Amino acid sequence: MAQSGETETERTSPADDRDGTAPDRGTLLLLDGHSLAFRAFYALPAANFSTTGGQHTNAVYGFLGMFLGLVEQEHPTHVAAAFDMSGPTFREERFPQYKAQRPAAPPEFAGQVELIQQALRALGVTVLEKESYEADDIIATLATRGAEAGMRTLVCTGDRDSLQLVSDDVTVLYTLKGVSELHRFTPEAVEEKYGVTPAQYPDLAALRGDTSDNMPGVPGVGPKTAQKWITTYGSLAGVIDHMDDIGGKVGQNLRDAVGDVALARDITAMVRDLDLGCGLDDLRPGDVDPREALEVFEELQFGANLRNRTFRVLGVEFDDAAPVPVTVDDVDDGRLGAWLATHAGWRPGRDAGDPAVTRSLALHVTGDARPHGGRADTLALVDPAGDDGAAHAVAVALDDQDPEDEKALAAWLADPGAAVWVHDAKATWHRLNGSGLTLAGVEHDTRLAAYLLRPDVRGGGLDDVLQRYSGRELPASAGDVECAHAVVELVSTLVPQLAGIRALELYSDLEVPLALVLARMEAAGVDVDVDALVALSEDYGERIEATVASARDIAGAPDLNLSSPKQLQKVLFEDLGLPTTKKTKTGYSTAAGELEKLAAQTGHPFLDQLMAHREYQKMKSTVDGLVEACGDDGRIHTTFNQTAAATGRLSSSDPNLQNIPVRTGAGRRIRGAFRVGQGYTTLLTADYSQIEMRVMAHLSGDAGLIEAYENGEDLHNYVGSRVFDVPVDEVTPELRRRVKALSYGLVYGLSAFGLSQQLSISAGEAKGIMENYFERFGGVKAYLDHVVEVAREEGYTETLYGRRRYLPELNSGNRVARDNAERAALNAPIQGTAADIIKRAMLRVDRAITERGLRSRVLLQVHDELVVEVAGDELDAMTALLREEMDGAADLRVPLDVSTGAGEDWDLAGH
Repeated sequence: MAQSGETETERTSPADDRDGTAPDRGTLLLLDGHSLAFRAFYALPAANFSTTGGQHTNAVYGFLGMFLGLVEQEHPTHVAAAFDMSGPTFREERFPQYKAQRPAAPPEFAGQVELIQQALRALGVTVLEKESYEADDIIATLATRGAEAGMRTLVCTGDRDSLQLVSDDVTVLYTLKGVSELHRFTPEAVEEKYGVTPAQYPDLAALRGDTSDNMPGVPGVGPKTAQKWITTYGSLAGVIDHMDDIGGKVGQNLRDAVGDVALARDITAMVRDLDLGCGLDDLRPGDVDPREALEVFEELQFGANLRNRTFRVLGVEFDDAAPVPVTVDDVDDGRLGAWLATHAGWRPGRDAGDPAVTRSLALHVTGDARPHGGRADTLALVDPAGDDGAAHAVAVALDDQDPEDEKALAAWLADPGAAVWVHDAKATWHRLNGSGLTLAGVEHDTRLAAYLLRPDVRGGGLDDVLQRYSGRELPASAGDVECAHAVVELVSTLVPQLAGIRALELYSDLEVPLALVLARMEAAGVDVDVDALVALSEDYGERIEATVASARDIAGAPDLNLSSPKQLQKVLFEDLGLPTTKKTKTGYSTAAGELEKLAAQTGHPFLDQLMAHREYQKMKSTVDGLVEACGDDGRIHTTFNQTAAATGRLSSSDPNLQNIPVRTGAGRRIRGAFRVGQGYTTLLTADYSQIEMRVMAHLSGDAGLIEAYENGEDLHNYVGSRVFDVPVDEVTPELRRRVKALSYGLVYGLSAFGLSQQLSISAGEAKGIMENYFERFGGVKAYLDHVVEVAREEGYTETLYGRRRYLPELNSGNRVARDNAERAALNAPIQGTAADIIKRAMLRVDRAITERGLRSRVLLQVHDELVVEVAGDELDAMTALLREEMDGAADLRVPLDVSTGAGEDWDLAGH
């Protein structure tokens, strides 16, 4: 593994570590666990690697990447990873100051060593620890055994003490930059670098000292002097024997420190004869169970890249054969209807009132799944069990169909009574819709099923889910038949698991039918005034230029780049002399939150221009994205993500409509460009008022909150009156602001410190407000405590309708991850129940529109709001329908409150 700047000896290839004359007895790879974990931790930013529960995973990711690189490069036949145990070792007993100066590990590092060990074990790697000893001693013992057995032994570490192990049979791979660059130490490389042999390295370290281990060495003696003495006298023992011959201050220092130096030499020497309870043969990597490995990657929430690389490098093979073969039927032209009659129990012309179709078919469609401009190219149908007990399939090329077959397929797909199994119903609907076909009767969607089972797991593609739950992967050449057959396999696996967690009703009655509602909303899109958006973008562009000019003028810096943190640091803290902000790796922070505090503290006009510049840039980016997303029909077709948020909330993308501000002037201007489309008369909006607080009242059963809602009180004035002990009419806007921040913050696990930061008050004052709140609303406090306790015991939270969110980090040793998980446990039942309610409302509204024969249609769901495009004179009917169906979506202890508004654009329809 050649590195820039290495000597010829250091560039030795793996095969050259031995002379090649001895028989190949294998390669032993030894990993210094904690050392490499720390190197990986500092090589990758912790902020970019964490689970949704808050457990950081950057050290795990880096460690695994380094391990895979070593396996690819070195091809080890035996592998072991050694770790330090908590608690003192024999070295501390002999020298209590040993490593005593080392700072505590960063909080983000907590829990990652255990996750690394878990991952290694799942990948068949032996993990070793030994009480009272360090990982160094385990490695030294195994390296010695490996050398004695004639093995090529590699020690990967960031600890220079391991250089004492280097020999013709043992090479140290020393980490230089993070875990990506390794320095290969052979005996020659050690001598060239340090001027001593590997056996003499502990002598050098004892004389020189080692700050990382808190070993002082001889004062005034550096590497060159220590190397000179050892070269002259052969060893530390020789140096001590001749210490009276060494003159000057350093000679006296040596004589004064001789006892400490001798002790340091003993401590630096690694133990090479530990009883580890295992032999070299036990270090052969075990077989990797694909499912166990996948579970680890799921828990870590790593993406497909590292997972697939791991399986490729380690030679993990998934079975790519379906457990039950499928027969592909050769169906003559014009006979597809007959095939459907045989295998789906369906006949052309079936009336909607006829008995439901009793047999299910799996469907897979290949094509383009865009909401606008999609298409279907080919498809396959699979009967899980035909009359002969075998699976049967038919493949269809949609551009080469017999007219009778085309008619039969279209009728079957459009039949709500058809029992269709798919993976990703929404994408399937878009492909078919783009080719003039309608999918109406979905019974199972394995993407949704997998999501409900593990809502935090990323990656919901068919291949991902099949790997996870069936332990096999689709062949690279898999076509529609193989994919549809995989859906059959997954239905048989996932549906019983949903039943096992009591989530079948949530799945069948809510999520699956909602997928088709969302598909129709995406296809409909929303009309936009592109010219207005372009003008708005130009306006923001001019404002951006104006703020740049003003900021440069104030700072006296004509070339200042407001997007450069480095230039901003110089202007803010040097040129303008403003108080410094939080220190980061790259200097004082210029993040928005820090600048807002600085602006409040100083009132400096430069900060006003800078923050305005950032806001205008953000809004221009949003507007430009909307213009780019507009289709050739003049409408924006966003994508509603049904399987993205672990709480069950819907999100939108391409473009994201949820990041448009609601109550700001900028947000109103953007919403004003969303207008009623041709053939419709007005936009109608409806949303729930304080839905999460109403859910909180229901779940907590707090008498005060329930009373407030039952009596139609203004909640925040009511709460403010009780918390601050003043009459309702004396609750000032400031008091109302405080209780509003607290009430909503509790849903997200807000702490007293967080409240103090949000309200710019002291932590003590914030603590007093929270104590008063909990004293007056004891049911809320009891509920919040109870929900975390139950989640810790059960391992998950649950909404009112049975939606689970698993939070393994609740029992983590990592305080940061545990705190994050506790906040998630507080939030998930409330936010998740609110999400379930709005979804239930969407289904009720959609069904009511169909049943009443109305032409109006729902276009958007953003936060807790529905946006409807009203046809003809249906405004009154739709307003009543929305209120009725949304109000009836949940039976809570407190009434739901639905607000509506209408207008020719989204802004005017606001309320």
